[in-house]
Amino acid sequence: MEKRVEISLLMDFYGELLTDKQKSIMMLYYNEDLSLKEISELNETSRQAIHDLIKRCYKQLLSYEEKLGLLEKSLSQEKAKEEILKELNSLDHQIVDEKQKKKIYNIEQLVKETI
Repeated sequence: MEKRVEISLLMDFYGELLTDKQKSIMMLYYNEDLSLKEISELNETSRQAIHDLIKRCYKQLLSYEEKLGLLEKSLSQEKAKEEILKELNSLDHQIVDEKQKKKIYNIEQLVKETI
């Protein structure tokens, strides 16, 4: 997984555990694509301080993921969901009975809505 995507996903899961300042700087850097210089000017601090904060936050987010594993669980659930939907779609193409097709459709909708 690309590092930017990984950090964005980690921020989705654990961003609220960061301080407001940390969260703001991470959002500016990864989501708004501002440079270290631009962020340092906005925060009236050095470029090095922003760089250090971003590295520290990244390590902190990785630590949360190691302990809680929410991102890994979410990705695993998404993969399982795709497999279930793929199998249901395969079954749907094999069945001619409209009642059975309707049941499969209802199960597909339930999976899409709840998983």
